[in-house]
Amino acid sequence: MYFQKRKGSFLLLLVAFFSFACAVQVMAAPKREFYQLKIYHLKDQSQEDRLDSFLKNAYLPALHRAGIGKVGVFKPVAGQGANAAAPTEKLVYVFVPFTSSEQIFKVEEGLAKDKQLATTGKDYLEATHDKPVYQRLEVVLMQAFTGKPVFTAPTLKSPTAERVYELRSYEAATEKLHENKIAMFNNGEMEIFQRLGFNPVFYAQVKAGSKMPNLMYMTSFENRESREEKWKAFGADPAWKKMSADSQYANNFLHADIYLLHPTAYSEI
Repeated sequence: MYFQKRKGSFLLLLVAFFSFACAVQVMAAPKREFYQLKIYHLKDQSQEDRLDSFLKNAYLPALHRAGIGKVGVFKPVAGQGANAAAPTEKLVYVFVPFTSSEQIFKVEEGLAKDKQLATTGKDYLEATHDKPVYQRLEVVLMQAFTGKPVFTAPTLKSPTAERVYELRSYEAATEKLHENKIAMFNNGEMEIFQRLGFNPVFYAQVKAGSKMPNLMYMTSFENRESREEKWKAFGADPAWKKMSADSQYANNFLHADIYLLHPTAYSEI
């Protein structure tokens, strides 16, 4: 009887231990972040100057007051390059990370009540129909991949003006093939990028946007030369060659867009 009681107690302790360990593991695993990418389409330098002033002096400070950490602001690289889409208009990309989908709406509500933003951002917020700050605003909502649930602000050492951030968009023919491409990233493709020093910022599935089904990711480089070297190494990498030749990943994207960007002087990423 004594032995059975001891055995029962031991089993209970063992179950409790494993339950605690699992709970700790779940608590320790970071949640998948949500990302908002705002793409401003501008017609001239005047609009660009006004938007820069709003973002730098009003919008980013207001986001920080609302609980958002670092925010990225980027503009297209002049000339772009091979395989990259050269913009036909002025563009500004604003990347805002959120810890959850609920935080997106909470922050928006907070900004609407922010009196300081109303004052410092008056030119933007109260722009008239005949003198807008932008021609069109495009918004993309994304959720981070399980393999990289949290974004990373790279620690590049080159001058800000030389740094290159590469934003890629991959559209698929069907939802199933789209999920297959995401699985490809989670099952090894992201590891190759990391190993080769691509300084990934984020990988995410587009939840709402003009191009669906779609995924987007961003990598970063010290300069244009470094980018070319990294992609050359990627194409020759044995692990990538094996993965790209695997029939289970065949035809898992239909169209890819490549955008080369520079961070603005006031970008925090």
